[in-house]
Amino acid sequence: MSINDPHLRTPSGKPRLRAFALALDGTPGRFNAITDVPGVTVGYSTLISGDGPLQVGTGPIRTGVTAILPRLRGELATPVFAGVFSQNGNGELTGTHIIEETGAFSLPITITNTHSCGVARDGTLRWMQRVLPAALDSAWGLPVAAETYDGFLNDINGQHVNFEHVAAALDGATGGAIEEGSVGGGTGMISFGFKAGSGTASRIVEWHDSRYTVGVFVQANFGKRRNFTLRGRRIRPELAAPAVFEGTPRAEKGSIIAIVASDAPFLAHQMKRLARRVPLGVAGTGGYGYHSSGDIFLAFSTANSEAALASGRIARASFIPDVDIDPFFDAVVQAVEEAILNAVVANEDMTGRDGNFVPALPKEWLNNW
Repeated sequence: MSINDPHLRTPSGKPRLRAFALALDGTPGRFNAITDVPGVTVGYSTLISGDGPLQVGTGPIRTGVTAILPRLRGELATPVFAGVFSQNGNGELTGTHIIEETGAFSLPITITNTHSCGVARDGTLRWMQRVLPAALDSAWGLPVAAETYDGFLNDINGQHVNFEHVAAALDGATGGAIEEGSVGGGTGMISFGFKAGSGTASRIVEWHDSRYTVGVFVQANFGKRRNFTLRGRRIRPELAAPAVFEGTPRAEKGSIIAIVASDAPFLAHQMKRLARRVPLGVAGTGGYGYHSSGDIFLAFSTANSEAALASGRIARASFIPDVDIDPFFDAVVQAVEEAILNAVVANEDMTGRDGNFVPALPKEWLNNW
């Protein structure tokens, strides 16, 4: 692999986990990203400004918005079969009731900070009215919007995310290699006492004569340093330092949102089964679903678009049998684990409100792993 290989570095040159030659399971897609699933695109709006003491409404600001489009822009009104699983519900993901009821959702997904989740949801509707008004002319919209807490680094009560930032993330959604780390909704996030945020990975699954992709995107903001695990090895003794500096005492408010996408033909109950496997990948990095953690996971399939739109006729959908689903479980667990680690590795130190400091995972430690 060359240094420009997207498996090794993000578009801006930040290292990914595979840059350190660790042995990983499974076969990644071309970009090792959720965007390896055809039609799925990702966009960011990143807000970083100010330093020093917190002044609510002014800053410092360390936040943003992530947008994930499950279909191409002109096809966003076409539902995708989906399932949701909450490992620990101390968080929010809107649109879950209609997903539980019908096994599907439409429109883009947004992820941001806890106190801007409503802005992201409503901003999605404003954006849809502008770019695809026919989708809302005679129907309602129930967008999926999710959140994790960034108040240790960010002026979270300052309401700095606005509709324009949501629109910018949606407008900027693209395929191919995408950024990771402190970008978009992940800008102010922390995992295991290290700077974290946005991460992604993918796996290829061969099934009979077909080849499918499972892609994962995470907003990682969870975990305690003492539990951090890399490829099955608990690494607490080696990484006691550098430590988080708390100019303002930090309460435990960790969470993780994970989005699983696939082009494999699955029905809604099967997507829920995939979502239920996300916690196994989280646990592989040392996340245990503590009380204050919002661990909420959504899985969707881009297949069967005609069945999702059927009206006035019998709908027919193809699907892989449940007895053959195990390789896709493997893919979810593997991609979730790697996406979380990418979110941590593709990062740098960050100082935010009140001088609160979060170190990056030391790269020299990875080189000597």
